[in-house]
Amino acid sequence: MPERTDYPALIAGHTSVIKMINSGDSGLPVLTRLLSVVEPAVGAASLAFVEYAPAGGRVIAATGAAEWIIGRPLPASDPAVVCLLSGPPVREVRVDLIPGQLADEVAERGLRRMVVARAEIGGLTVGSLHALYPDGEPVDAARHAVLGYIAACIAHMYGDQTGLPVHGDGPVVAALADGLAVVDRGHHVRLWNPAAAQVTGRPAGKALSRPLPFPLPPPGQVLDHRLADGRWLRITSGELPGPGALRVVTFRDITDQQRRDHDRDLFVAVTSHELRTPVTVIKGYADTLTDHWESLSDDDRRQAARIIGQRANELARLVDRLLSAATDSRPGGEPATPFNLADALRGALPDLPADVRHRIVLDLPDDLPKVLGDRRSLATVLTELSTNAGKYSLPDTPIEVSATASGGTVSFRVADRGIGIRPEHVERAFDRFWQGESGDRRRYPGAGLGLYLVRQIVEQQNGWVSLRPRVGGGTVAEVRLPRG
Repeated sequence: MPERTDYPALIAGHTSVIKMINSGDSGLPVLTRLLSVVEPAVGAASLAFVEYAPAGGRVIAATGAAEWIIGRPLPASDPAVVCLLSGPPVREVRVDLIPGQLADEVAERGLRRMVVARAEIGGLTVGSLHALYPDGEPVDAARHAVLGYIAACIAHMYGDQTGLPVHGDGPVVAALADGLAVVDRGHHVRLWNPAAAQVTGRPAGKALSRPLPFPLPPPGQVLDHRLADGRWLRITSGELPGPGALRVVTFRDITDQQRRDHDRDLFVAVTSHELRTPVTVIKGYADTLTDHWESLSDDDRRQAARIIGQRANELARLVDRLLSAATDSRPGGEPATPFNLADALRGALPDLPADVRHRIVLDLPDDLPKVLGDRRSLATVLTELSTNAGKYSLPDTPIEVSATASGGTVSFRVADRGIGIRPEHVERAFDRFWQGESGDRRRYPGAGLGLYLVRQIVEQQNGWVSLRPRVGGGTVAEVRLPRG
């Protein structure tokens, strides 16, 4: 660890981050770049950032020796979460004294000292920055101050809501109460309560005596209005009795409700679109067999039957995905038991679609330790990841499936040489119904449910899954499961 913070490198790196923001970049790419320039400047072995939502946290960005935990969830009840979110905003802790499996695995990798800095907006924790160091002397006060400053910079990014939070149910969106304002005849603000500042991101000092920052509906009417940052407000107004023609305005954040309504409409649209193709093909070949049986050769009949069978399998998988997503149920549900990951992956190959199966290239060591989970659900995980890889890559390119063991986990990766994934999409891709492209011009079919269900299955087994762009082009999906 360097004797002191490398301030010139830190300033130069931070300047490059600001240039990214000024050029229009936002979200995860900016956050990841910020961590990468801060890590060497403060002499850390790695940095990680955890984003918090009402249900808990998730590692959304990391550098160096902590990259393996990207995508890992941290439930709100996790003792490590409770421990790290208590106390002063910046504090140093011994990793090997933090309860929980994740801390044990980090400590086993030689990272036994950690500085934690909370990213807060108005007393609300939106995330936490973690700087990990090898065992040794305590980290000096200068580094504590730098990490506290960087955490505050990240919190500012959340306040701007340009690409953050990564997950829409983050506290910046979900924990907001009703806003209240009083406006005069010219719609200038006379009163602006604290909740109004939270809902709009505009403090009272920038709101009072200025025009209302959104349209004002007629008295007694309701208006749904979308803000520039993408959030939705439901606004109502009424007249106050007395002189001055004052009006009271109430508004609340309905972004989650709008998202649910959008998901419902999208579910109907996707269902009708995605079901139509296999049903049409099955009906066409069935009608052909019925109407022209005598004139068809044996080979033609077998080919028609094979296609009907393939399309029926596709239809069954799609129905399963749609039902699981519609009910928000987690597939699997079997008790966790130790099993051989390599054998399970090999055994799942026959369940893959034929056009994907012949492209699979396996690299599975024979000495992999057993993993703890539900072996049967692994076939679903491999099917979804490999069909996803096949969809976004050329038909004659390989889909590589490999596995390794590290620390307390065993991982397998599904890698392709396709169009790749943009860094800002590596988390959004796990959202239900999310598509990289939308509308009638989508080049790649699909319901947008495969990765959503993969994350559901894997996290039910105390594992986690992540995506990343592949060096040289393509995408890598990595699943980590606990050792058996």
